[in-house]
Amino acid sequence: MSYSVLIVDDSSTIRKIVRRCIEMSGLDVKEVFEAENGLEALEVLDGEWIDIVFADLNMPKMSGMELVEKMSEDDLLLTTPVVIVSSERSEARIEELMNRGIRAYIKKPARPEKFRDVIETVLNMKEGGDDA
Repeated sequence: MSYSVLIVDDSSTIRKIVRRCIEMSGLDVKEVFEAENGLEALEVLDGEWIDIVFADLNMPKMSGMELVEKMSEDDLLLTTPVVIVSSERSEARIEELMNRGIRAYIKKPARPEKFRDVIETVLNMKEGGDDA
C-alpha cells in the first residue's frame, strides 16, 4: 500500500530534509504534499486524502498545535495521524502535545531511521495493528 504524506513547515529547507528522510525510510510513498503553515495544510487536507502529516510546531499564520486542534474538530481529519517534527526540547511540552492528539514527536535534527520507526509505528496504529 502506498501512502500520501503532508509535510508542514515554514522552512523550505526543512521540508526538503523531511521529504528526503521519508524517501530514505523505505515508506511506499504515492505522493508528498507540502505546506508552509497550518492554514495551507488545512487547504491541502480539504482537497487530498492524506495518510500521515509531519508538522513543525512554530510557524506563522497557524502553528502545528493549532493545526492539530483544527483537525480534531473535523470528523474526517480526526483520525489522520500527525507527527510533530520540531526542535522543542521541553519534556513537559512534548507530553502536553501527546495528550492533545499528536501520534509521535521527532526532535530535529533526526536521522531517516527515526522517521522509518515512527512511520511504521504510527501507520500500524492507524491500520489497527498492535505492534505500536
